[in-house]
Amino acid sequence: MHPIARASRPLRIVLPGGSGQVGRVLAEYFQERGHHVTVLTRLPYAETWQTVRWDGETVGPWTEYLEGADVCINLAGRSVNCRYTDANRAAIYDSRIHSTRLLGEVMSALADPPRVWLNASTATIYRHALDRPMDEADGEFGGNEWMTARRRAPRSWNFSIRVAKDWEAAFFAALTPRTRKVALRSAITFSPVPGNAFAILLNLVRFGLGGAQGNGRQFVSWIHELDFARAVEFLLYRDDIDGPVNVASPNPLPNREFMAVLREAWGVPNGLPTPAPLIELAAVFLRTESELVLKSRRVVPGRLLDAGFQFEFPTWQEAAEDLVHRWRHRFD
Repeated sequence: MHPIARASRPLRIVLPGGSGQVGRVLAEYFQERGHHVTVLTRLPYAETWQTVRWDGETVGPWTEYLEGADVCINLAGRSVNCRYTDANRAAIYDSRIHSTRLLGEVMSALADPPRVWLNASTATIYRHALDRPMDEADGEFGGNEWMTARRRAPRSWNFSIRVAKDWEAAFFAALTPRTRKVALRSAITFSPVPGNAFAILLNLVRFGLGGAQGNGRQFVSWIHELDFARAVEFLLYRDDIDGPVNVASPNPLPNREFMAVLREAWGVPNGLPTPAPLIELAAVFLRTESELVLKSRRVVPGRLLDAGFQFEFPTWQEAAEDLVHRWRHRFD
């Protein structure tokens, strides 16, 4: 297994499932730096980078783009922003585990496989945590944990944790001795574009609904899109890092403070709170799950910090001010 050295030669980077928000962030970031980017997608689209059709389920002509590539960054997986019906659960699970297994089988058979394979994972793998931060060394996985001294987390939360565990298990089970593997346990990535999580939260603030959600004590783990891309780039060149890596800001904060900072960045002094029962009701009508808001994710990037990675936006105040500024000027 040969490390990737920083050099003048552009890298060949393949992004399976890279047509979503995070994939576009990475594709744009790496292309702007002179690398050759290929996105594998179910529906090829017109962009400045190359897009190639794949279905995430079967071997096809797309495999030739992995032969001789330097990097594979797999982001494939159906969005979790939906109601967890039986059909959606199956799609969420299968789209992640099956595509990861498929890539492992393909790469194990290549004559010249990528030297680095980064596979998406999620910070949701950790338990609901109010008491202490969760890093890679001593973070505790979730599953049937207690939210308070008298109340367990909803059983529905176990599904997301099972997906995360099985996703990583499929990834690390792949027999790819010539390829270094890193699981990206990512927090929510914020970008100033319509339709994503940042836009949803900002709309709440803009319409006077940007108060605390639930009791406001649950922690929010997050990362600015630029730091997400920079962290991925950092990991490409660190041949001494493999296994799971938390990709999150070093400063998660309680939801109440998180929303207050966002209101301040937008210039709105107050916002109506949203009690947990109302969130549960709204989730039904919005066809999503309350877990995305009410679970306390207190994740910190222990391995990135230990390796010397420096964040451009380490605090939410800095990130929120930048994101709001870019949102206001997105049509300039």
